Amino acid sequence: MTERISSRYSLYEGSSSLYSPNSLGRESFKHCSSSAASVRSSRSSRADGCFQHVQMTAFAKLSRYFRRLVNFKHMDFEFAIWQMLYLLVSPQKVYRNFMYRKRTKDQWARDDPAFLVMLSAALFLSSVLYAVSLWLSFTGFIKFFLWVVFVDCIGTGILFGSAIWLFCNYFLRRTSDQDVEWGYCFDVHLNAFFPVLIFLHVILPVVYPFAKSITLLGCIVGNTLWFVAVSYYIYITFLGYAALPFLKNVHFFLYPFTFFFISYVAILTLQWSISDAIIDFYRYRIGH
Repeated sequence: MTERISSRYSLYEGSSSLYSPNSLGRESFKHCSSSAASVRSSRSSRADGCFQHVQMTAFAKLSRYFRRLVNFKHMDFEFAIWQMLYLLVSPQKVYRNFMYRKRTKDQWARDDPAFLVMLSAALFLSSVLYAVSLWLSFTGFIKFFLWVVFVDCIGTGILFGSAIWLFCNYFLRRTSDQDVEWGYCFDVHLNAFFPVLIFLHVILPVVYPFAKSITLLGCIVGNTLWFVAVSYYIYITFLGYAALPFLKNVHFFLYPFTFFFISYVAILTLQWSISDAIIDFYRYRIGH
């Protein structure tokens, strides 16, 4: 499976050269067949490179997405797993595929729901691990799982995605002929949320009970995991919007990092454990 994923990525990585300013108009058109070029009519003047843009409404894209959501045979789970792995080790490579999709399908947002399905499975398994760690009842587990899915993941995604979508379209666009897709904003959130899930819902419940036996160590481990998770979220969010060539001043998305770093140092100095507060919230407010 690794070889298949690697070969598939090599195609995406090779296609990323299409976005080099020096190669546009030279190498990116070299691979187009002359026969395909000869049949272009005046109506296809928007064709770009080897592919033609197929204009679809937002409703049509959403309808196609949900149709594929119930057809597992049309989902590329191997590539979804590849994306999850690289979101942890080299997230900038994941966004090369988003640029490739824009060239071929004229949309930035994912059209394959495989990543969403895999993320849902990861949310379920991590919730089971968290429930075991917190000794939650079956009812408590259901409430905890629903909270994680609809509040921590989807709710924050809709809130942050909508706010950033409005902010980018009103203040960060270089030109008015292109705009940021709401679906892409939600995809950026899902990308940034996955490392948060791994650090706070997989590593934390495994490591924290052992570190908690020593008060200072538990505080350092718990707060550090939270800081790393938030840093991943900020950085992957920044990479997502930096990949859009029509946006300016995207370094704005890195500004919260300074605030969270100062807060991290201050909280460590006060020896206040964020993990204790969150775990108590999950255990006593949601799990029972």
